[in-house]
Amino acid sequence: MYKFFLKPLLFLLNPEKAHHVALFLLGMALKVPFSSTLFKKLYGSKKQSLKRTLWGLEFPNPVGLAAGFDKDGRYFGLMEALGFGFIEIGTVTPLPQAGNPQPRLFRLPGDKALINRMGFNNEGVDALAERLKKRKKSSLIIGGNIGKNKMTPNENAKADYLKCMDALFPYVDYFVVNVSSPNTPGLRELQEKEPLTELLTTLMTENNKRAKPKPLLLKIAPDLTNSQLDDIIEITGITGIHGIIATNTTLDRSMLSVDHSAIGPGGLSGAPLTRPSTEVIRYLVHKSGGNIPIIGVGGIMSPQDALEKLAAGASLVQVYTGLVYEGPGLVRRINDEISRQKTATGRK
Repeated sequence: MYKFFLKPLLFLLNPEKAHHVALFLLGMALKVPFSSTLFKKLYGSKKQSLKRTLWGLEFPNPVGLAAGFDKDGRYFGLMEALGFGFIEIGTVTPLPQAGNPQPRLFRLPGDKALINRMGFNNEGVDALAERLKKRKKSSLIIGGNIGKNKMTPNENAKADYLKCMDALFPYVDYFVVNVSSPNTPGLRELQEKEPLTELLTTLMTENNKRAKPKPLLLKIAPDLTNSQLDDIIEITGITGIHGIIATNTTLDRSMLSVDHSAIGPGGLSGAPLTRPSTEVIRYLVHKSGGNIPIIGVGGIMSPQDALEKLAAGASLVQVYTGLVYEGPGLVRRINDEISRQKTATGRK
């Protein structure tokens, strides 16, 4: 239904408007009596073989929704109905910010890709905390992806991340430190060894003061060199963070079939990122001896893409752009294939 009816209609709209329209339609559909039960039957999966335990958290299945889809925590209840095992909200910043001027999100259908330069548009961490405070009890695992405001200089970035962590601490199950978006000027400079070690040490020190510390993960870019990835592995050991999300969007457009330079700057996601992100996962796992839990994200457009990231060593996976091109059924198809592969392996 999505690919042959809804997707062609949504693709007539600009991508940002289509995003909101699709979520509005999902919300309306879930208000129909018994629709929630129907959605769970269509998209959900309760197979025991899909359950994962990581960082003391019980994931009903290993497929999550990547950050950026639900920046302000407005839609996680709706997205839960589509069968996700966990949902990451944000990136959120201490103060509200409008993000970059529109248009700032672009489809590349020929390459099954998106380019975005959203710029951490969000309503601010206090608004998100208030929304999460009203959340109904649920077993849904929610991650909080935190960042800094555009106007905050890098030397003061720690204060922004600390404020976000403090505000969200009672309401999320894990945190993700985003220093890898290409759409906030200078942000990726925080991935360098010295500032990143200082930032993560500060956050972990604050985290460990709590009675029950939360898992703290780092989201990295796919454009890092092997030497920089080696630094990430070393920093993970030094600071004691709990894992890595690999990867964010890429600045590399060499994989595209058409020159899209007229679009301007922005991070590329979707099918062109499939192999580069998987290679980053494979490198991190190999060089760390498999000692760093990794959430694999980037170019998961099919069940096979997800399986390749898991085979490379990822413990969990996340999707975003794949939803745009393949529809919500992608989550169920990935989970079904993971379960089928596990069953087949068990029989050998």
